Amino acid sequence: MSTAPRRTALDALHRSLGATMTDFAGWDMPLRYASEREEHQAVRSRAGLFDLSHMGEITVSGPQAAALLDYALVGNISTVGPGRARYTMICREDGGILDDLIVYRTGDTEYLVVANAGNAQTVLDALAERAAGFDAEVRDDRDAYALIAVQGPEAPGILKSVTDADLDGLKYYAGLPGTVAGVPALIARTGYTGEDGFELFVAPEHAEGLWRALTEAGADAGLVPCGLSCRDTLRLEAGMPLYGHELTTALTPFDAGLGRVVKFEKEGDFVGRKALEAAAERAASAPPRTLVGLVAEGRRVPRAGYPVVADGAVIGEVTSGAPSPTLGKPIAMAYVDAAHAAPGTAGVGVDIRGAHEPYEVVALPFYRRQK
Repeated sequence: MSTAPRRTALDALHRSLGATMTDFAGWDMPLRYASEREEHQAVRSRAGLFDLSHMGEITVSGPQAAALLDYALVGNISTVGPGRARYTMICREDGGILDDLIVYRTGDTEYLVVANAGNAQTVLDALAERAAGFDAEVRDDRDAYALIAVQGPEAPGILKSVTDADLDGLKYYAGLPGTVAGVPALIARTGYTGEDGFELFVAPEHAEGLWRALTEAGADAGLVPCGLSCRDTLRLEAGMPLYGHELTTALTPFDAGLGRVVKFEKEGDFVGRKALEAAAERAASAPPRTLVGLVAEGRRVPRAGYPVVADGAVIGEVTSGAPSPTLGKPIAMAYVDAAHAAPGTAGVGVDIRGAHEPYEVVALPFYRRQK
């Protein structure tokens, strides 16, 4: 039996705005409202408003909450200060990546783990299983939150107009409780677009009022509603990995070039330690395929799964590809053999339906905002 996609608290509002909806990770989500290119450019130059309520929130609390997360995840969560956040991963015993996560420390003994929508149940189940023997509670809070993001260079000014929270003092990868447009919120400063911006965790019943307040506050600044399509091109330009594309259970963090998130120096054992130590040694002695950027010389767009070729041989595979509104050319991320990973490597192409289209190898990210 097929199950109908879940709907966020903003579903009716999205439809009233004429959004094109799509099934994403079991949720009915806005793909675009009008032009995905215009939405993308609005975030780069002004500001965009996103519904991210499909993300999976899991609260871990109790005297041994930090110890549990140190054991369950690859990062050193016990060193995260109150009000700060950390990017990390949860891996299988064999080192394969189950998901990449952001963990916020929201209290002395309380943490908010934010998982990708498609992996939320997997992460919840893994944390609950790994909690055995720890004095800590793992709670499914997916229904307790709606999540709205405002991203772009105008985002700080827009949000300042509807909150008295100290946004200037809020660092990147931090969060603080506050009131936004009259409703309580956890205000976080992270993002997935390559721009400055904020994520607002609020009760679902407050989501529509907050969205409307932000829309009104951002009208003069050029704020527009944005869908998943431009979110994908924004994160691709920023060189940010997407689970299921650049990250999978077939890859360890070291295979993905993200070995820095694995903290072997933390005390005690953690799930996947032995396998990850071996993966680190392999990566040091024989570098695995490397994640690189590819920029098209022509106009044909590469897609996930397309072979990357050189001298008639397959040397890698595209993981994500799309037209880049900022560069004006098709771009892609791809894992390629180390011998062809250096920026400027000659003779690299992408096999697009039998034709080997020339591509330039570049360092990631494709786009970096001006500070």
